[in-house]
Amino acid sequence: MDACRLFNEGKGYFTFNLNLNADTFALMDLTPFANPPTSFLIFFLIIKHCQILFFPPLVQSLEFSNSKNIMVSGLTSLNSQMFHIVINGCQNVKAQGLKISAAGNSPNTDGIHVALSSTVTILNSIIGTGDDCISIGPGTSNLWIENVACGPGHGISIGSLGREVQEDGVENVTVKSATFTNTQNGVRIKTWGKPSNGFARSVIFQDIVMVNVENPIIIDQNYCPDNKGCPGQDSGVKISDVTYRNIHGTSATQVAMKFDCSSKFPCNDITLEDVELSYKNEAAEASCSHAEGSAAGLVQPSSCL
Repeated sequence: MDACRLFNEGKGYFTFNLNLNADTFALMDLTPFANPPTSFLIFFLIIKHCQILFFPPLVQSLEFSNSKNIMVSGLTSLNSQMFHIVINGCQNVKAQGLKISAAGNSPNTDGIHVALSSTVTILNSIIGTGDDCISIGPGTSNLWIENVACGPGHGISIGSLGREVQEDGVENVTVKSATFTNTQNGVRIKTWGKPSNGFARSVIFQDIVMVNVENPIIIDQNYCPDNKGCPGQDSGVKISDVTYRNIHGTSATQVAMKFDCSSKFPCNDITLEDVELSYKNEAAEASCSHAEGSAAGLVQPSSCL
């Protein structure tokens, strides 16, 4: 057991105990360190000793970087200044029983952000923030998300992808048994509207409940914030083999399913199975642009694929 002392510049320090070996790290219930909200932890590489670290303000609360065999259980994170939890460049991560909360109008307070990581499991968690409940960045593979309640927030998002011309893709992602309540989006794939060699493929969204969600199902391949650096261009990110299965609930807008794909690289092999979404107790609508796929079972609104 090692004791670590972490310094937050201008804010003092706190001490906690770690149980470490060369390749494994377990983090259990750090709720006592939630106050003040300026306290945070960052771990770079799992090692057998602790280092004194100095941090600038306004960063994520907890980051795991270039690490493996990580367990996070029973953690509560409140009012992070930016991302609550970041998993970057990691392998074999399990996070369960998390409670993450920030004001619905607080920007960039993603609950969990995963990037450049493989074999990550997120289970049995409650997340409400001012941004994505879970965001999935480039280089993520073999990600399993199950039994997550999201709201408020921007939903569970793959992306944004394609910001860089040369970029790792996303594959083998499953989101299962999730509930979205009063969120901006439900399940979303978002890519920049400009050239890139990125991709998103082998994705399953299954057994999902939407409650008054603005965009329950959405693919947006024309993301271009402030119309800078990408107006009029086509996304180079290739989206394929995406399945939406057993998704039910209510949309807060008329268009409950929107597939706005790249005209240069259309979305393909999109599958809808047993999807039923309504708007104000009436039939909702679907919108498709450059999207190809199929539908099976009851699909409402009627598929436009």
